[in-house]
Amino acid sequence: MILAKKTALIYCENQFGKVDGKTAAGLIRRSQIYDIVGVLDSSLAGKNAVEVLGDKVDGVSIPIFANLQEALAQLPRIPDCYIYGKAPLQAFIPPEERVLILEAIDHGMNIVNGLHQFFSDDREFKERAEKKGVVITDIRKSPALADLHVFTGAIERVNIPVIAVLGTDCACGKMTTAVELDEYLQRSGIKSVLVATGQTSLMQGARYGVSIDALVSQFVIGEIENAVVEAFEGENPDIILVEGQSALSHPAFMSSLAILKGSMPDGIILQHPPARKYRCDFPHLPMPSLGKEIQLIEEIAPTTVIAIAINHENLSEAETDIFIKKYERDFQIPTTDVLTYGCRKLVRALSDRFPKLRQKLQRENRRTAAVLET
Repeated sequence: MILAKKTALIYCENQFGKVDGKTAAGLIRRSQIYDIVGVLDSSLAGKNAVEVLGDKVDGVSIPIFANLQEALAQLPRIPDCYIYGKAPLQAFIPPEERVLILEAIDHGMNIVNGLHQFFSDDREFKERAEKKGVVITDIRKSPALADLHVFTGAIERVNIPVIAVLGTDCACGKMTTAVELDEYLQRSGIKSVLVATGQTSLMQGARYGVSIDALVSQFVIGEIENAVVEAFEGENPDIILVEGQSALSHPAFMSSLAILKGSMPDGIILQHPPARKYRCDFPHLPMPSLGKEIQLIEEIAPTTVIAIAINHENLSEAETDIFIKKYERDFQIPTTDVLTYGCRKLVRALSDRFPKLRQKLQRENRRTAAVLET
């Protein structure tokens, strides 16, 4: 049974289209749970959120409003949900944003929060929500201790390709590439399952996974393993994609290492923003070279980087093409920008490496051709 989507406004003041607005951007691009009816960002008020992201989606318009009052005045009805769509490095929201959340609660909007600061534990939010009959959902809340998993080795039972989409930095497009590839494979007749490891993917509707940076470290690897095994046993898929987090070389985070250990991927798609000079949120930390990140991944885990996906931020289309050709020449693996050119090269890389996947793709292609001929 397909449930009706909930309508939602996304709060992303001064960050929409920027690094810390990645949650909002992800939900604009894909949401199986929410029908996004607008974005709140006064710096971009009056614009179309889809166009701000630079996505090529004809006829799709999601308005950006200056504030909640403007949105409610222009929308046909009050949205079901108010989503906090920023992903800042800071742990707590500023006082002025508390006022906005209370305002949304007063209008009867359910609150969806992806921060480490749990709104449902906040006394003021909780009391106001109970008074207004509003539900507060904290996506990053860890499961109960009794529901957590340690690594068991059950991942060895997974006998289909597991592909991790890793990157050279935070907020560089790993989730976007994983989502685009998952949808492309499914349209091609391949049963693909995406395992989420972050809050945005869970908000988008991923059925398997957990926000791993919300977990006690002892359980991170086990939770990733468990999610992959659950997806394998519950869906009988042809392939499992695992969303990456941060970067293996990043000194501030250890999530990529846990993903490599927990999912034991058969291949890696590596996401990279060529124009980025410094790690996002860490302007004193230079970006790693693509070659060094590949070397580090392949030295630590028994896997191979099979393709490169480019993030075209601050690049023209011509400059993006130059980097694609350079990386294919330098590393001898397929390279693409999925938002500009789609996922054909990535699927070709998977097909070349995994014979059963190639055979099913060929069968689906023949079936589609036969249908078109009739």
